[in-house]
Amino acid sequence: MIYSAKKFVSLLLLAVFAINRASAFNYIKTQSPVAFEFDIDPFFVDNSMNLSLSDLSVTDDAEKGGFNKSAAIVIGTEAVLITGIMASLYSSWYSGTETGGFHFYNDNGEWLLMDKFGHASSCYNFANIGFEALTMTGLDEKRSLLYGAPLGITIMTMVEIFDGLSSNWGFSWGDMTANILGTGLFMGQQALWHEQRIALKCSYHYSGSSKYNVCNPVTMERDYIMGKDWLDRLYEDYSGITIWMACDVKSLFMKETSRYPSWLGWAFGYGAKGMTGEFNNYRPVGRVGDDGNWGRGWEYDPVNAPGQLAYMPNDARQRRLFLAPDIDISRIPCRNKTLKHVLRVLSGIKLPTPALEYRPGESRLCWNWFYF
Repeated sequence: MIYSAKKFVSLLLLAVFAINRASAFNYIKTQSPVAFEFDIDPFFVDNSMNLSLSDLSVTDDAEKGGFNKSAAIVIGTEAVLITGIMASLYSSWYSGTETGGFHFYNDNGEWLLMDKFGHASSCYNFANIGFEALTMTGLDEKRSLLYGAPLGITIMTMVEIFDGLSSNWGFSWGDMTANILGTGLFMGQQALWHEQRIALKCSYHYSGSSKYNVCNPVTMERDYIMGKDWLDRLYEDYSGITIWMACDVKSLFMKETSRYPSWLGWAFGYGAKGMTGEFNNYRPVGRVGDDGNWGRGWEYDPVNAPGQLAYMPNDARQRRLFLAPDIDISRIPCRNKTLKHVLRVLSGIKLPTPALEYRPGESRLCWNWFYF
């Protein structure tokens, strides 16, 4: 998937949650004051609190868990944003490229699979955003799951179709598989356990690879494929991104009565470093672009080293595996309903902790006192 599209989609999906929160609040304001007599989400009440739906005074719509005015606004907002996203992406990116017959493209070797892990994590967390946005309106869990969780994969599928019609790219089954796995992981757990015991999270640190962005050493053209600024690098600097599979130890392996803190789990991470091109860091041979890498990897620093070029070697590309404790902020006790929903969405960010690292290519272990 194209990189600027990822950032654009992500920012607009976050806007969905913010807009949906505002519409939900406006709906609740118009109801009887009795709607404010509870402050805990009835679908996610901690059993230790010994509360049930019968203990809470709610409006008829919330008790039934059916569609209400706020839920309709939420779904309508999502439909409008999806349409806007597709129209904007086409006009800003695809309209300037040649189109042809629908075709496929095998990009499974790109970025040492970081691209695929990113797709899965994005769709998982977008499913969380869509689900939480609807549950905030009082819609029942089943409808929130069916209509909210597919939000991310819906947009990603449309983008893949656009890619399939563009001569510069193609429909990627690898991307679609990752999208399906990420969405399925969220929906499957919510349907089976009514909670997320295994979560996909991400973290980022500046890798320094983005300075190798000169794609043509003759014209000194720069394509910024690894990010032009800090916001771009959050999505495009794959050498600094780590994708985590965080496990809730208590809910998976212990009894509910255990005193082990539910917010403390363990996470397995996957990352890579030293990547300046999709498939390799090789110096281009012949016409720029013949190797599928477009010559990317030249370092150009006009301030500190004017006129000097360097090239990151291909053996700098290295996979990284991590094991680290995980602090799940979504399980921190919280009585405020709105804050609880917000914490569930923000829990997609892996908080910094010490981490044990293994680099397969180098066959060695590393210890990081503070890894993000």
